[in-house]
Amino acid sequence: MLEDVINFTEAPIDEAKFTEECKNELEKKGVVTLHNFLKPETVTELVREAKSHSDLAYFTNSTHNVYLTPTNKALSPDHVFNRQLTSSKGCITTDQIPKASKLKKLYFSDIFKKFICKVVEETDLYEYADPLSSINVHYAAKGQELNWHFDNSKFAITLLLQAPKGGGHFEYVSNLRNAEKNEMNFEGVEAVLNGKTKINRLDTRPGTLILFRGQNSIHRVTPTEGEQERILVVLAYNSQPGISLSEEARMTFFGRLQ
Repeated sequence: MLEDVINFTEAPIDEAKFTEECKNELEKKGVVTLHNFLKPETVTELVREAKSHSDLAYFTNSTHNVYLTPTNKALSPDHVFNRQLTSSKGCITTDQIPKASKLKKLYFSDIFKKFICKVVEETDLYEYADPLSSINVHYAAKGQELNWHFDNSKFAITLLLQAPKGGGHFEYVSNLRNAEKNEMNFEGVEAVLNGKTKINRLDTRPGTLILFRGQNSIHRVTPTEGEQERILVVLAYNSQPGISLSEEARMTFFGRLQ
């Protein structure tokens, strides 16, 4: 069981009623925010663990468009599709996280996976086939940010371990495009990038779990302010077994393939 990891009083993920409420909220809002999901002592332990391994982090400064795709030469350089944004962060990978870590206990737990399956309406969830991509710990020091983008995956799961003294806000605009129909909504995206759209901001604090559908909802994390870094965990699953993150993505985010 996960009583030493999850605060079941606040987040009874083994109960059908709570699970159904989360499913309905995700369907309605595109995001579920579970405050106090992790027990306070678990947060403290995981922050200590993350800091002790931060010297292993691979730091990147990358440029990208909001769709995380190569530029389109058929469009003008100043077209919103080709507009380049900068993101920067550090990251440690699954194989660099201790085997006994509570992050791995949570990730591989049948109870947790069953809860996620029901909320996101997937039959099964599988770890990545490569040794790097299933669990990542992200570090964002002063000035570092994750710029506006859409996710390639249908959903994302994050756990905030440490908030910075300022900045580091998760902001988003729901349902701005329809990836399945290849409707990119250039006009709407340009309005967001130019600061002409109302932005939603999530209230997050250490111990919060966020389940977010980011494939059609544009989102970002604002730059960290102050000397205390933002530490965030990303838990990534696939709906099919045997899938690895692309070699290009692994080299970009982790600096290695294995």
